[in-house]
Amino acid sequence: MTTQAILTPRATVKTDNDVILRTVGLTKKFGALTAVNNLNLELRRGEVFGFLGPNGAGKSTTVGMILGLVAPSAGSIELFGTKLDGNSWPLMRRVGAIIEEPAFYPYMSGRDNLETLSRSIGDVPKTRIDEVLKRVNLFERAGDRYDHYSMGMKQRLGIASTLLRDPELIILDEPTSGLDPAGTKEVRDLIPQLAHESRAVFLCSHLLHEVELVCNRVAIIKQGVMLANSTVAELTSHGQLLYIKVENQTAALSILKSQPWIKSVKTENGYLIVDAPGDSAARVNQVLAENKIFAFELVNKAASLEDVFLQVTGGNSGD
Repeated sequence: MTTQAILTPRATVKTDNDVILRTVGLTKKFGALTAVNNLNLELRRGEVFGFLGPNGAGKSTTVGMILGLVAPSAGSIELFGTKLDGNSWPLMRRVGAIIEEPAFYPYMSGRDNLETLSRSIGDVPKTRIDEVLKRVNLFERAGDRYDHYSMGMKQRLGIASTLLRDPELIILDEPTSGLDPAGTKEVRDLIPQLAHESRAVFLCSHLLHEVELVCNRVAIIKQGVMLANSTVAELTSHGQLLYIKVENQTAALSILKSQPWIKSVKTENGYLIVDAPGDSAARVNQVLAENKIFAFELVNKAASLEDVFLQVTGGNSGD
């Protein structure tokens, strides 16, 4: 039988001090290239925050600045209400991060890897190893060699390593990349649980469906500039799409494309997909009817986060 344990959660009463991460005017230039431009972010305790953007958008540079690995050209970063400066180590001890694929010794067990890591970072109680192994559902496989782990188990061990110091901010870069459906679900289920223990999770991912399932809020950047920053619910509710079936699809497509208040129209799987302001179904239907085109199916569907992302970034996929 699988052994699980929930680490003792911190108090979850919301206060004005619940902002764990804040950036103000954060900017990074590499010569003539502006990788991040005037970025303002705010991440609160208890939430999962998705940080999205196409390749080269500035996500990795932003994470590097948050972790103190890259010096900003302008602006400021606050962690736990304190500005980062040259002596940021006391703040960094309250942060856990996985950037790219976790690195462990393949010939050592999961437990031995965590014990080795705990000795290198210091101040980790011996009891903490068992706690984090149980937390990520690896306690019963802790004695197995790392190179015998599945991809999902390896990723969960990586998350366990970020929990050794009981961090208040966890930064995860592509935590479900390369996982099979079972491994993806294991990690997906774990991420919001960590945030609900009064931590905050800063999640970078190109798997937009997964982001939509686990994140409370998302920010979308492109070429270092913020394009959107809102709750997932708000973003998708503003992206209502109309799915329409008509007999004369070519004529209907031309008519709807000529309407200045309709953002876009495309055809897919026998439907006209219309991106228009909310509650536009009656107006769209009226325009078609006035042109002797009658819809025999018209469905209003909320846009997915992927739909919104592609619209905001101009059709680029995330990295």
